[in-house]
This record gives sequence, structure tokens and C-alpha cells, in this order.
Amino acid sequence: MNKLSLRTRFTCSAIAACAMLGAFATPALAADDGQGNWMVRLRGTYLDMSKSSDPVGGVGASNRITVNNKWIPELDVTYFFTPHFAAELVLTVPQKQNVYLDGNKIGTFKHLPPTLLFQYHLIPNGTFRPYIGAGLNFTRIYGENIANDTLQLDSWSVGPALQIGMDYKLTRNWFLNADIKKMWLQSDVKAGNVKVSHVSLDPWVFSMGVGYRF
Repeated sequence: MNKLSLRTRFTCSAIAACAMLGAFATPALAADDGQGNWMVRLRGTYLDMSKSSDPVGGVGASNRITVNNKWIPELDVTYFFTPHFAAELVLTVPQKQNVYLDGNKIGTFKHLPPTLLFQYHLIPNGTFRPYIGAGLNFTRIYGENIANDTLQLDSWSVGPALQIGMDYKLTRNWFLNADIKKMWLQSDVKAGNVKVSHVSLDPWVFSMGVGYRF
């Protein structure tokens, strides 16, 4: 999957920031169409990991650490404070990732990456309902088995997350959903207590699924 351009990334970031400011200025309104304030989505999600890391061994070295891309299940719970303004909690099951050094597998680690996003829904009452959001990703990293346990990762990564997506209304309560998120997820790589590299996983997160509002 091709990476999006820096211009596209900047545009998404700017739109999300402006929308969040506008959301705080939105007056409280009744729940959309009497559908209720809660929405649950089940999505299939593709993690497109960044391939950026510092060279292992410092400046001048050529060997770099990367992590595999993968499909994961995703469950999202959204609460609408008003028709325009909502908060979404993004959940999944613990994930296992492969770790590579210059293309050669050297181990695995597990992570659990819940994300909390605050959203602005541009057209809350239409058939086509776009939204944008911003928030924080909290990733727990554990279960490392890298280079025969000689390398370790940080236990936590906390970073910003941006989102753009849409719901397409099928019936009163059921929706189709498509969603793109950018998350910042990073970790030092250590041998003992000595830092030997830094990896920026920073995935693009592409999701499709269904939602139910009640």
C-alpha cells in the first residue's frame, strides 16, 4: 500500500485541528433522529507500519529494524454528546508483531493499542455522514522475544492520533463505515540498559466495517 504524501498528511492534520476547535463551540442539541447516543462499530483494520528506525549501532551503521504490516479486528465504542460532537474508544485484542533487522526476522513482541478520539461529525443527520477526529493512542508493549532476548523495547508508547472517516446510513440504526487513522507509536531499542536504536512504527490505520447506533 502506497504511503500518503506529506501534503496529504498535513491537510488531514489541519482539518482535524480546525474541526476540534469548532466542536467545542457547537451548542448542545438533541440526539440525532432519536437514534440514541451510543454507536458500536466492528471493523477490519490494516496496520501499515512506518519503516523508519535509527541504525543499530549508531551513526554510520546500515542495519535497521522494521515491523510487519498486518490485518487486525477492531471494536469501537462511540458516545455522542451532541449530534456533531462525540468521543470514540478504539479497541482490539492483543497483537503479535514480527521484528526484522535488514529484512531478516529476529523476534516478536506483543502490543495492546487502545486509542481515545474526540470527533466532529460534519453532517450528523444525512445518509452520508463524514467525520474527523483527534486524540491519543496508548500502546502497551510486552512479551518481547527479540534477538534471543538480548534486545528490549519500552513498555509504553503514548502519542497523538488523527482520524478521518464516514458512516453511510443503511437503515435507522445500521451503518457502513470507512475510516483512516494516523497514529504515532515509538520505542527505544535497548540491549541491557544501553540504547542501541529507536523505532518509529507510526502506523497508518485503514478500516472498513459496520456500525449500530442505539
